[in-house]
Amino acid sequence: MRRHHDMGGLDAGPVEQNEHDYAPWEKRVDAILRLLSAPGRRMITVDELRRGIEELGPGAYDEMSYYERWIASVTNNLVEKGTLTVEELGRKMAEVEARWDADRAAHKNSQEERAQ
Repeated sequence: MRRHHDMGGLDAGPVEQNEHDYAPWEKRVDAILRLLSAPGRRMITVDELRRGIEELGPGAYDEMSYYERWIASVTNNLVEKGTLTVEELGRKMAEVEARWDADRAAHKNSQEERAQ
């Protein structure tokens, strides 16, 4: 039985073979995976990463980008292993969102002051 991520032999259109600039967050995801899978740590293996990606539901898998799938798999693996909890992750995400909102508000205020 073919799973939703298995596209081998299906027409998926042309493959983009050009290099592209990576967004800072994509570089961070790559760095996180490299650190977690380093020989001295071995907190996640390529097989665990692949399993996590393949376990994403069809909707999530199809809607996520390449690096979004990676970070979802890494996160799920670390939660599964007890390395971090959903609560810890939620708190950190709330902190980051609050900083983001504060930075956006400060930037907007700065622009308004310059316009006056």
